Amino acid sequence: MGKKYTFVAIGVVAAALCLSLLILGIAWKRGYIADQNSREKDLRGMDLQTGVFTYRQIKAATDSFADSNKLGEGGFGSVYMGRLLDGTPIAVKKLSSKSKQGNREFVNEIGMIAGIQHPNVVRLYGCCVEGNHLLLVYEYMENNSLAHALFEHNNSKLEIDWPTRQRICVGIAKGLTFLHEDSVLKMVHRDIKATNVLLDADLTPKISDFGLAKLDEEENTHITTRVAGTIGYMAPEYALRGYLTYKADVYSFGVLALEIVVGKSNMKYRPTEDYYCLLDWVVVLQQKGRLIELVDPRLGSEFNKKEAVRMIKIALLCTNKAPALRPTMSEVVNMLDGRTKIKEPNMNVIMSEEELMLKEIGPKFHEMKPHESDQTEISIEPTAFSSHDLYPDSQNF
Repeated sequence: MGKKYTFVAIGVVAAALCLSLLILGIAWKRGYIADQNSREKDLRGMDLQTGVFTYRQIKAATDSFADSNKLGEGGFGSVYMGRLLDGTPIAVKKLSSKSKQGNREFVNEIGMIAGIQHPNVVRLYGCCVEGNHLLLVYEYMENNSLAHALFEHNNSKLEIDWPTRQRICVGIAKGLTFLHEDSVLKMVHRDIKATNVLLDADLTPKISDFGLAKLDEEENTHITTRVAGTIGYMAPEYALRGYLTYKADVYSFGVLALEIVVGKSNMKYRPTEDYYCLLDWVVVLQQKGRLIELVDPRLGSEFNKKEAVRMIKIALLCTNKAPALRPTMSEVVNMLDGRTKIKEPNMNVIMSEEELMLKEIGPKFHEMKPHESDQTEISIEPTAFSSHDLYPDSQNF
């Protein structure tokens, strides 16, 4: 009898031990557990030049996507900081969904975008596509986003003086000029805003989240049924009709330039109930000849009044209701650098049906919760469709 119980006990212990080893084996294989040696082994194969990484490598670099490494969360997924064996910091965007492209096509597309390099564009090192995992690996920006510096000054240690604001504005303009005119992939960003401009250690601005749409060299229009953008930054013709050209980015840049001068978010600034956004108020002050009142009071008297008014006027040119009357980004750079004379903004263009519809969105926007007001996609009913899709539907991140 005693021997029988002994055999049973041994069997139970053996079964439990086998089950434990099996669970540990599965956990190790899936990367749930790993010691420092295995982490270093995983990272050894992570070469920033290849452009394609394994999920195990990225998981090791981010310490299994630890909460302490989480930098933020946007409409398309979470962002984590990672570090390679040599100490190189990286930013990993963990996308919540994937484009309609197949894996191979997606990797090829990322490979082309990764080849885009400019001092004012965040560099994309590559991606990871494994099962349901879709991650993008970027260079890490030490000083967070421009939005953090401008609008969250209570939580930001950065003090952005007037010369720095000018330099940031010019840098963004140069980055957009490159994407529109000089890169191998001519593309429209579609979502230029303060949160999509990152600042490095020297406060050099770098455009992120690019590669969502592109136009061919003939500048054909892309009329889409799904608009990716943010309320308050989108050009009227794009927001309501899906009519996409480079001039949509020019409009968004104009709004952003105003925010840089004023230090306030376009859709979160209402001087009175009669105005739904900063741009409304700017137009009123322009007509009254009081543009200087817009300058961020945090600057005190430490700014050049002539330069400030100049930048506001350029922003107004960029936000013209008529796309054809907006300058190109290369023209904007020349105006910002003082190489080209600035035309007086014409704010008397008749308001279009699209703008009237956008005006109706204003009150609803202010009723939104904070996380809803920064949405990056809006459904629309277009008046027409393009003969071919110049860029497959893909997700921002």
